[in-house]
Amino acid sequence: MKSVLILGSGEFGSTIAKRMSELKCDVLVIDSDEERINEIIPYVTNAMIGDCTSRDLLESIGVSDFDICVVAVGGLFQTSLEATCTLKELGAKFVMARATNDVQMKFLKMVGADEIAYPEKQTAIRFATRYASDMILDFISLDNTYSIYEMRIPGAWVGRTLAQLDIRKKFDLNIITVKREDHVFIPKPETQFGATDVAFIIGNIKDLQKCFKL
Repeated sequence: MKSVLILGSGEFGSTIAKRMSELKCDVLVIDSDEERINEIIPYVTNAMIGDCTSRDLLESIGVSDFDICVVAVGGLFQTSLEATCTLKELGAKFVMARATNDVQMKFLKMVGADEIAYPEKQTAIRFATRYASDMILDFISLDNTYSIYEMRIPGAWVGRTLAQLDIRKKFDLNIITVKREDHVFIPKPETQFGATDVAFIIGNIKDLQKCFKL
Protein backbone atom coordinates (compact mmCIF):
# COMPACT_ATOMS: atom_id res chain seq x y z
CA MET A 1 0.00 0.00 0.00
CA LYS A 2 1.43 3.37 -1.02
CA SER A 3 1.11 6.45 1.14
CA VAL A 4 0.04 9.60 -0.69
CA LEU A 5 -0.05 13.24 0.37
CA ILE A 6 -2.25 15.52 -1.70
CA LEU A 7 -2.10 19.28 -1.26
CA GLY A 8 -5.33 20.80 -2.51
CA SER A 9 -8.74 19.21 -2.90
CA GLY A 10 -10.22 20.99 -5.89
CA GLU A 11 -11.45 18.99 -8.85
CA PHE A 12 -7.95 17.86 -9.85
CA GLY A 13 -6.79 16.97 -6.35
CA SER A 14 -10.03 15.32 -5.24
CA THR A 15 -10.18 13.19 -8.38
CA ILE A 16 -6.66 11.89 -7.74
CA ALA A 17 -7.45 11.37 -4.04
CA LYS A 18 -10.61 9.36 -4.69
CA ARG A 19 -9.02 7.20 -7.36
CA MET A 20 -5.91 6.42 -5.32
CA SER A 21 -8.11 5.55 -2.34
CA GLU A 22 -10.05 3.16 -4.57
CA LEU A 23 -6.71 1.60 -5.48
CA LYS A 24 -6.05 0.95 -1.78
CA CYS A 25 -3.57 3.76 -1.18
CA ASP A 26 -3.29 5.50 2.19
CA VAL A 27 -4.28 9.08 1.29
CA LEU A 28 -3.93 12.28 3.32
CA VAL A 29 -5.43 15.46 1.85
CA ILE A 30 -4.67 19.00 3.05
CA ASP A 31 -6.62 22.08 1.99
CA SER A 32 -7.29 25.49 3.50
CA ASP A 33 -10.97 25.29 2.50
CA GLU A 34 -13.02 23.63 5.26
CA GLU A 35 -15.93 22.89 2.94
CA ARG A 36 -13.72 21.00 0.51
CA ILE A 37 -12.14 19.04 3.32
CA ASN A 38 -15.57 18.00 4.61
CA GLU A 39 -16.48 16.83 1.11
CA ILE A 40 -13.37 14.70 0.63
CA ILE A 41 -13.19 13.14 4.13
CA PRO A 42 -15.52 10.18 3.34
CA TYR A 43 -13.31 9.08 0.45
CA VAL A 44 -9.80 9.19 1.92
CA THR A 45 -7.83 7.89 4.89
CA ASN A 46 -7.45 11.31 6.45
CA ALA A 47 -7.98 14.98 5.62
CA MET A 48 -7.05 18.16 7.43
CA ILE A 49 -7.49 21.92 7.14
CA GLY A 50 -4.24 23.79 6.72
CA ASP A 51 -1.98 26.02 4.66
CA CYS A 52 -0.37 23.89 1.95
CA THR A 53 2.67 26.18 1.83
CA SER A 54 3.30 26.12 5.60
CA ARG A 55 6.74 24.67 6.20
CA ASP A 56 5.90 23.94 9.84
CA LEU A 57 2.77 22.01 8.88
CA LEU A 58 4.46 19.97 6.16
CA GLU A 59 7.40 19.23 8.43
CA SER A 60 5.08 18.11 11.23
CA ILE A 61 3.38 15.47 9.08
CA GLY A 62 6.69 14.04 7.87
CA VAL A 63 6.50 14.47 4.09
CA SER A 64 9.56 12.27 3.62
CA ASP A 65 7.49 9.30 4.84
CA PHE A 66 5.06 9.55 1.92
CA ASP A 67 5.70 7.60 -1.26
CA ILE A 68 4.06 10.27 -3.40
CA CYS A 69 3.28 13.95 -2.85
CA VAL A 70 0.85 15.70 -5.19
CA VAL A 71 0.69 19.49 -5.44
CA ALA A 72 -2.85 20.21 -6.64
CA VAL A 73 -3.47 23.60 -5.09
CA GLY A 74 -5.47 26.11 -7.10
CA GLY A 75 -5.28 29.90 -7.21
CA LEU A 76 -1.96 31.67 -7.70
CA PHE A 77 0.85 29.69 -9.31
CA GLN A 78 3.18 31.05 -6.63
CA THR A 79 1.37 28.80 -4.14
CA SER A 80 2.10 25.69 -6.19
CA LEU A 81 5.71 26.74 -6.62
CA GLU A 82 6.22 27.34 -2.90
CA ALA A 83 4.56 24.06 -1.94
CA THR A 84 6.65 22.08 -4.44
CA CYS A 85 9.88 23.72 -3.32
CA THR A 86 9.11 23.14 0.36
CA LEU A 87 8.23 19.48 -0.19
CA LYS A 88 11.54 18.83 -1.93
CA GLU A 89 13.51 20.72 0.72
CA LEU A 90 11.87 18.57 3.39
CA GLY A 91 12.95 15.38 1.63
CA ALA A 92 9.84 14.34 -0.28
CA LYS A 93 10.62 11.21 -2.31
CA PHE A 94 8.47 11.99 -5.34
CA VAL A 95 6.57 15.19 -6.10
CA MET A 96 4.03 15.58 -8.87
CA ALA A 97 2.81 19.12 -9.52
CA ARG A 98 0.21 20.59 -11.84
CA ALA A 99 1.02 23.15 -14.53
CA THR A 100 -1.32 25.07 -16.81
CA ASN A 101 1.30 26.28 -19.32
CA ASP A 102 4.87 25.67 -20.45
CA VAL A 103 6.32 28.47 -18.34
CA GLN A 104 4.84 27.00 -15.16
CA MET A 105 6.15 23.59 -16.13
CA LYS A 106 9.70 24.93 -16.47
CA PHE A 107 9.62 26.65 -13.08
CA LEU A 108 8.19 23.58 -11.34
CA LYS A 109 10.98 21.47 -12.78
CA MET A 110 13.52 24.05 -11.62
CA VAL A 111 12.39 23.72 -7.99
CA GLY A 112 12.55 19.93 -8.15
CA ALA A 113 9.17 18.54 -9.26
CA ASP A 114 9.69 14.93 -10.35
CA GLU A 115 6.68 14.89 -12.66
CA ILE A 116 4.44 17.56 -14.13
CA ALA A 117 0.73 17.08 -14.77
CA TYR A 118 -0.47 19.17 -17.68
CA PRO A 119 -4.19 18.27 -17.84
CA GLU A 120 -5.36 21.10 -20.09
CA LYS A 121 -2.71 20.42 -22.75
CA GLN A 122 -3.16 16.66 -22.51
CA THR A 123 -6.93 16.99 -22.86
CA ALA A 124 -6.54 19.29 -25.87
CA ILE A 125 -4.17 16.87 -27.62
CA ARG A 126 -6.44 13.94 -26.87
CA PHE A 127 -9.50 15.78 -28.17
CA ALA A 128 -7.76 16.87 -31.37
CA THR A 129 -6.45 13.38 -32.10
CA ARG A 130 -9.70 11.63 -31.21
CA TYR A 131 -11.91 13.78 -33.41
CA ALA A 132 -9.53 14.27 -36.33
CA SER A 133 -10.81 10.99 -37.82
CA ASP A 134 -13.84 8.74 -37.35
CA MET A 135 -11.46 5.77 -37.46
CA ILE A 136 -9.79 6.74 -34.17
CA LEU A 137 -11.93 5.83 -31.15
CA ASP A 138 -9.36 6.68 -28.47
CA PHE A 139 -5.64 6.76 -27.79
CA ILE A 140 -3.10 6.64 -24.97
CA SER A 141 0.12 8.60 -25.37
CA LEU A 142 3.22 6.66 -24.30
CA ASP A 143 5.79 9.35 -25.12
CA ASN A 144 6.41 12.05 -27.73
CA THR A 145 6.61 9.44 -30.48
CA TYR A 146 4.50 6.38 -29.70
CA SER A 147 0.90 5.91 -28.66
CA ILE A 148 -1.64 3.12 -28.44
CA TYR A 149 -4.59 3.81 -30.75
CA GLU A 150 -8.03 2.24 -30.56
CA MET A 151 -9.06 1.97 -34.21
CA ARG A 152 -12.09 0.89 -36.20
CA ILE A 153 -11.29 -1.86 -38.71
CA PRO A 154 -11.16 -0.52 -42.30
CA GLY A 155 -13.51 -2.19 -44.76
CA ALA A 156 -10.51 -3.45 -46.75
CA TRP A 157 -9.38 -5.50 -43.74
CA VAL A 158 -12.60 -7.49 -43.36
CA GLY A 159 -12.05 -11.18 -44.08
CA ARG A 160 -8.28 -10.81 -44.25
CA THR A 161 -5.83 -12.23 -41.73
CA LEU A 162 -3.20 -10.49 -39.66
CA ALA A 163 -0.49 -12.27 -41.66
CA GLN A 164 -1.98 -11.12 -44.97
CA LEU A 165 -2.15 -7.50 -43.86
CA ASP A 166 1.39 -7.59 -42.44
CA ILE A 167 1.14 -4.00 -41.18
CA ARG A 168 4.15 -4.49 -38.92
CA LYS A 169 6.46 -4.90 -41.90
CA LYS A 170 4.67 -2.43 -44.17
CA PHE A 171 3.94 0.39 -41.73
CA ASP A 172 5.96 -0.36 -38.55
CA LEU A 173 2.72 -0.75 -36.56
CA ASN A 174 1.84 -3.51 -34.10
CA ILE A 175 -1.68 -4.76 -33.35
CA ILE A 176 -1.49 -5.73 -29.70
CA THR A 177 -5.12 -6.70 -29.06
CA VAL A 178 -8.46 -6.93 -30.85
CA LYS A 179 -11.89 -6.29 -29.35
CA ARG A 180 -14.71 -8.35 -30.86
CA GLU A 181 -18.03 -7.45 -29.27
CA ASP A 182 -17.32 -7.83 -25.53
CA HIS A 183 -14.29 -10.10 -25.96
CA VAL A 184 -10.69 -8.85 -26.08
CA PHE A 185 -7.95 -11.14 -27.38
CA ILE A 186 -4.40 -11.14 -28.76
CA PRO A 187 -4.60 -11.79 -32.50
CA LYS A 188 -2.67 -14.63 -34.15
CA PRO A 189 -1.27 -14.59 -37.70
CA GLU A 190 -4.33 -16.54 -38.88
CA THR A 191 -6.85 -14.25 -37.15
CA GLN A 192 -9.40 -12.93 -39.64
CA PHE A 193 -10.84 -9.48 -39.06
CA GLY A 194 -14.56 -8.83 -38.89
CA ALA A 195 -16.47 -5.69 -39.84
CA THR A 196 -17.18 -4.68 -36.23
CA ASP A 197 -13.74 -5.50 -34.81
CA VAL A 198 -11.72 -2.83 -33.04
CA ALA A 199 -7.91 -3.00 -33.07
CA PHE A 200 -5.52 -1.61 -30.46
CA ILE A 201 -2.43 -0.54 -32.35
CA ILE A 202 0.90 0.77 -31.10
CA GLY A 203 2.94 3.09 -33.28
CA ASN A 204 3.39 6.73 -34.26
CA ILE A 205 0.75 8.93 -35.84
CA LYS A 206 2.54 9.33 -39.19
CA ASP A 207 2.68 5.58 -39.76
CA LEU A 208 -0.91 5.26 -38.63
CA GLN A 209 -1.99 7.92 -41.14
CA LYS A 210 -0.27 6.04 -43.95
CA CYS A 211 -1.77 2.71 -42.97
CA PHE A 212 -5.33 3.95 -42.47
CA LYS A 213 -5.12 6.65 -45.15
CA LEU A 214 -6.15 9.31 -42.63
